[in-house]
Amino acid sequence: MSVIQKIRTKYAKLAGGVIALSLIGFILMDAASGRFGDFLGRDNAVAKVNGNKIDIKDYSLKVKDYEILYNYSTKGRPMDDATRAQLDQQALTDLINMQLVNDECEKLGITTTKEEEKDLIYGSIPDGMVQQYPMFQDQNTHQFNPQYVKAFEQQADQIDPTGKMREEWETLKRYIIQNNNLRKFNALFGKAVFAPKFMMDYAQKQRDEYAGVKFVKVPFNTIDDKTVPVSDEEMVAYMKKHEKMYTTDEETRNIEYVSFDLLPSSEDTARSLGALERLKPEFQNTLDVESMVNRNSDEQYKGAFVNKKSMMSFYADSILSLPAGSVFGPYFENGSYKLTKVIEKKQLPDSVKCRHILIRTEDRGQEVAADTVAKAKIDSVEMAIKNGADFKEMVAKYSEDEGSKNTAGEYTFTLQQRDGLSKEFADFIFDGKKGEIKVVKVKNDAYSGYHLIEILDQTGFETAAKLATISKELEAGDNTQSAIYAKASEFAGKYNTGKAFDDATKKGSYNKRVAENIKVNDFSIPGLGNSREMIRWVYESKEGDVSQVFSLNQRYIVAKVTTVQKPGLMKLDENIKPQIENIVRGEKKTKMIVDKYKSTGTIEALGSASAQQVNDADSFNWANSYVNHIGYVPKMVGYIFSKDAKINTLCPPFQGQDGVYYISIKYKFEKPAPQVIPEQMQAQQMSMAMMLRNSLGLYTETLKKAAKITYSVKNL
Repeated sequence: MSVIQKIRTKYAKLAGGVIALSLIGFILMDAASGRFGDFLGRDNAVAKVNGNKIDIKDYSLKVKDYEILYNYSTKGRPMDDATRAQLDQQALTDLINMQLVNDECEKLGITTTKEEEKDLIYGSIPDGMVQQYPMFQDQNTHQFNPQYVKAFEQQADQIDPTGKMREEWETLKRYIIQNNNLRKFNALFGKAVFAPKFMMDYAQKQRDEYAGVKFVKVPFNTIDDKTVPVSDEEMVAYMKKHEKMYTTDEETRNIEYVSFDLLPSSEDTARSLGALERLKPEFQNTLDVESMVNRNSDEQYKGAFVNKKSMMSFYADSILSLPAGSVFGPYFENGSYKLTKVIEKKQLPDSVKCRHILIRTEDRGQEVAADTVAKAKIDSVEMAIKNGADFKEMVAKYSEDEGSKNTAGEYTFTLQQRDGLSKEFADFIFDGKKGEIKVVKVKNDAYSGYHLIEILDQTGFETAAKLATISKELEAGDNTQSAIYAKASEFAGKYNTGKAFDDATKKGSYNKRVAENIKVNDFSIPGLGNSREMIRWVYESKEGDVSQVFSLNQRYIVAKVTTVQKPGLMKLDENIKPQIENIVRGEKKTKMIVDKYKSTGTIEALGSASAQQVNDADSFNWANSYVNHIGYVPKMVGYIFSKDAKINTLCPPFQGQDGVYYISIKYKFEKPAPQVIPEQMQAQQMSMAMMLRNSLGLYTETLKKAAKITYSVKNL
């Protein structure tokens, strides 16, 4: 006790100080990762737009919102890496665009008031996304009902206790309100655009004027490339002369990389096959097929009936010829090894025509009628029809399936569609007999209720089978992955300089690939998929640096930074050099050809002197820069329809893509189109105005060019 008391007395203050420092440390660590990080020297911005920060937390929230909206719009379809990269990219792009547009809206006085926010969500005519939200559709008319919005918000937690539905709805509301300024900004420009009459008249004049020419093409290949050298200085001079075409507004980088693909080995194949061989006896004898498939297969049990037409398999004939209880396989198909068991066989129609009347008890989880009331109603309808009432009239009067009211309740389904129907509905129309009428109770995620169904026709009877399949995807196993990773690591360690990387890839034993124009804010590289981690490395490195091993989309990658292109005139590197060289050589050849034939006076004489054929291009008009037999030559077309162009005179030469064109105009004439009635003129004006409005859709890119935007490599 005396020892403990001594510690308390002498070290109490020291212990208290240590605890206090620890607590402060935890607080500072938390602050550094949040919005207080700026006070501690850490910048938490993923990007800055004209000095305004886009915080990493705002970006993360936007990404989460887009993931929720994706899940809503795709009805829960799984998200792959490529889609995730697109969402990440879109979230960042939209945050930047919103910042740019909001800055402009502030200058213009465009705002979204609290009253507007309420109207966008709760008004009688709210935003279109609210009107299309499934929970707000009247179950009888399938039209938007504004009263359902508040009611849904009050009952959302009862409808979906998991909270996912409320989270989805709150995200949708936030998206609508945040984008309202952008919608107003678009409307401001869109409504200001129109097509004046003089533009319509000018466009019509272009369509009315026609011409025909004789031409001679002197190809560039009549001059050997070796006799026309092109220097780097000439190519750079060309790029400077056309700097708008060869100037980049933001930094880009190019890489070369070697891919070590994760391909399954013979060992992996044997493992997949062996697993199925071991399962085959049990699969043959089990009575609980569904449970066994779901435990052992990469794909869940479906239990659908298929026939030869609907079974999309190379092995359809072999499988469908087996008796019930038989197992086929293992066999390889669509990247997987499979075992398929024939559970049941019967004669089924390939197509069924039926008609029905639906009385609902639930709509999207909400009760709309008591079960006893709905059952009594459908029974009375059935009795009326059996006593002679017209089925079509009963559909119009009672059916709650708005989608089939205009077709008297009729549908036609194929066997291939059976798996997508409610089980009870599908079982009756395919297993029942033509002319049979029956009341069927159905319950699914969309609705519950009673169908009165009549089978009108069944065609294409043939043998169908209910199948169960155990599938094992063929993929690289742990040993294979380790072996391939070892090769990639050996390459990265051995050839870890730019020169060593180049020497290794030039030998041909490695497949070197190229990725160009990678931007700091990209999230994927074409051919590699989601590759943000690798892009981060690219922008933290310098030219010639070689990377460590990256694991991307079933492959290991080792990369080298080849080009760092800063904003401004592009570098004359190996990627762009062949293109520029070809253009400059074409210009030099054009001058040589023009100088050679400058004294030739007629098109026929030029054809003879150049040993090239004189050809014709007839009946082309001014509205189209493409001339038949010649190609896309806008300068030539502009000259032909100008006042300077003379008939039957050798015109100035024009450089084309692969040669020099000489022309002599045979004729020009005007062929006025029939008088356009006012309605047609109005439609044409609207079409032109729409085209002009669409061109304004690029205004955010214009705003970006005028703005100063920087990105944080580490925070993205």
